[in-house]
Amino acid sequence: MPGAKSMNTSDPAERGYDQPTIGTPQWLETEAQRYVCSGEYDSSFAGWPGENYVEVAQNASRRLRIALAEETRRRSNGCDRRVAVPDDLHAWARDKLSPMVCGLFRTGERAIILDTLARGVVFLTPQNIAAVLMDQQWLSTAWNLANLYLRSVGVPAFSEQADHIVGLSEETTCYVSMRYFEETDPFADFVVHEAAHVFHNCKRTTVGLNGSRHGKYLVNVDYKRRETFAYACEAYFRITAMATGTRQRRDALEQHAETSLPPDDRVDHDEYLDILDEAIRARNGWQRILKRCAPIEGR
Repeated sequence: MPGAKSMNTSDPAERGYDQPTIGTPQWLETEAQRYVCSGEYDSSFAGWPGENYVEVAQNASRRLRIALAEETRRRSNGCDRRVAVPDDLHAWARDKLSPMVCGLFRTGERAIILDTLARGVVFLTPQNIAAVLMDQQWLSTAWNLANLYLRSVGVPAFSEQADHIVGLSEETTCYVSMRYFEETDPFADFVVHEAAHVFHNCKRTTVGLNGSRHGKYLVNVDYKRRETFAYACEAYFRITAMATGTRQRRDALEQHAETSLPPDDRVDHDEYLDILDEAIRARNGWQRILKRCAPIEGR
């Protein structure tokens, strides 16, 4: 199961307590708390109640998600941020993502892709966080979203090892922190970043499009350049929004290079800046970014 972390096999005596008997209510509670605090769980779900593996997995997953949702709500109680989500989120998201979609896809494909993306933008709020966590297919995704939300309301994450993220994409859904509306970096846009990840994760058939000679996904991006692609789309969107002419865009890119390069070691900064430099000079910078991030055989 993707993202399942291995069981802690250290000696219980070394941890200062006697481990409850497997399958007892005390053991089930211990397992739930272990998952909440660390994201770790036994993906075989040995010891959980049920008549068969499917039922056991369903029972265990639900119990773990309930524990996560309850503890997330408890820790964040009273820490709500007074930030307003746009009244018409669908229209707002369509307007936000339209330049990228129009730059990357053919005319006949744009409407369905844009509508899919707009429907999938979800800001994590006190009103929806419990339902979002309960709806996740993967326990690892639920745990990451819980930590994303806790940090967004100023509460420490469940673990120091939790990823420091402000957005996460899963299939065609983009989950985004409410800190989006407080971001001061002029070259940052988490929504555009996460939507760019949807393109290389989502199959064309998932959104109702036929297959393509270029591949089965919406865009074909080299695996090692997925973060470069998303960060480049994010920065290019902001640069073109704040500067119209080539000269102004070059000035903006220079400012970006000096102040706020991606804090991600998966991104080669020299390559990243070269891609953006090529994009701001091109007639269609989105296609330049895609071409530079495509697998070598697809360039």
